[in-house]
Amino acid sequence: MVPVFCGTALKNKGIQPLLDAIVDYLPSPLEVPPVEGVDPVTGGKIRCLPKAGDPPCALAFKVQMDQGRKMTYLRVYSGTVHVGQPFYNPGKNVKEKVARLLRMHSNKRERVESATAGDIVAAMGLKLTSTGDTLCTEENAVLLETIAFQQPVISIALEPRRIQDNDKLLDSLGKMTEEDPTFKFKIDEDTGQIVISGMGELHLDVILHRLKREYLVETNQGKPQVVYRETITGITEHEEVFEREMAGKQRFAAVKIRVSPRGRGEGNTFENLYQGEAAPEEFLNAVRQGVSEAETSGVLMGYPVIDVLTELLDVKVRETSDVLAFKIAGTLAYRNACEKAGATLLEPIMNVEILAPDDFLGEVIGDLNTRQGKIEDIMKKGTVQVVTASVPLSRMFGYSTSLRSVTQGRATYTMQFGHYDQP
Repeated sequence: MVPVFCGTALKNKGIQPLLDAIVDYLPSPLEVPPVEGVDPVTGGKIRCLPKAGDPPCALAFKVQMDQGRKMTYLRVYSGTVHVGQPFYNPGKNVKEKVARLLRMHSNKRERVESATAGDIVAAMGLKLTSTGDTLCTEENAVLLETIAFQQPVISIALEPRRIQDNDKLLDSLGKMTEEDPTFKFKIDEDTGQIVISGMGELHLDVILHRLKREYLVETNQGKPQVVYRETITGITEHEEVFEREMAGKQRFAAVKIRVSPRGRGEGNTFENLYQGEAAPEEFLNAVRQGVSEAETSGVLMGYPVIDVLTELLDVKVRETSDVLAFKIAGTLAYRNACEKAGATLLEPIMNVEILAPDDFLGEVIGDLNTRQGKIEDIMKKGTVQVVTASVPLSRMFGYSTSLRSVTQGRATYTMQFGHYDQP
C-alpha cells in the first residue's frame, strides 16, 4: 500500500498533511548513511556522522522572508546547533551567528534553544547565508554538496499599476529572489521595464500571486517571452587591437583569441595558451574578465552565450598598456570572434510527460506534432498511456487549456527544462 496525497502549492492546499506524512513515513535521519562533504582547503572527503556530540554541520536549503525578516531553514547533519553560536560559511568565507532557532509546525512555530543531528529548523540572524550554503565551525570546516539550480527559461515584463509602488515592487522582487534562486529579475537597459524570469508559466503565476497577496503590489504584465541562449557554430581566430585615449590617457592592448563550439551543456571554458613573458599576470586576468563579461550578452539578441571554448593565443604590450585596456580588448575580441564564428540562437527544449486515457492517445500525439514535439516514449500504465516528449518551450504556451480541450479534461502533464538546442 502506497499513501497518495493531493494538494496544490499555488493555493496552499494539502501541504500540511504532506509534511506530517514525511515525518511519519519516510526513514529517520539516523537510518540513512552519513552525508559526505569535502575539506574546503585540501579537497579531501569528510563524513558527517549524525551524532549530537560531533562538530556541528548544517545545510541551508531554503530562505524565506517573514514579515520583512530573513528566515533560513537548516538541515542539521551532525553535531548540535545552539542559539548564539558563531558559525563559519566556507563557501563565502564569512562568519555568522544564529540569533534565534524555530521549530516549524506548518504555519506555527516553536522557539527552541538548540537543534541536533537530523533536525530541520529555521534560523534567524543569518544575513549572508543563501540557499545551498554550508554552516560549520571554522576549526572543523566542511563543504557539503551545494544545490544546483536551473537557469530561468521564461520571462515577462511588468510594471506597477500605481507609479508610487515602483520602489515597493523592486524591494519585493529583491526579497523573492533571496527566497527562490530559480527566480530572477532585472531592469531592461533599453526600455526601462522590469523583467522577471522563472522556470515556467506556473512559476511566474505564483510570483505574481504572491506580489498581490503578500506584498500588496498590483501589477500589469506583458506576454510571456522565452529566454533564449546564444552559441557559435564554427571555429575562428580574431585579433583585437585596442588603442584609444580615455580620461586623458592613451591606452593600448592587443589580444588574439580563438573561439570554438563545445558540446551542448558543457558550458563555457577559457584557456590561456599564451607562452610569452611580456604580459604581466594581471593583464592576462583582465582579458579573462573581459571575455567573461562578454559571455553575458551575445552578439545576436543580447542573450547569454553558452558552450563556447575561448583560447587566448597572444597578447601585445606597450608602455601605455594597462588592465582596463586589456579588459576592453578581451570583450571586443570575444564579441567580434563570435560574430565571425557563426553566432546562432538556442531555445529551451522541455521534457514533457503526459498521462492520458487510451481513447485520447491519438489526439495527444497529434497535438504534440503540431507543436514540433518529438515523441521519446509511449508506455501503457494501467488504464492510461504515459507519453514522454521533447517540445520547444515557445510552443508550450497555453498547453494546459489545449490538453484539456483535446482530452475532455481527462489528461494531465508535467514539464521541466531539458536542454538547449537550435530552433
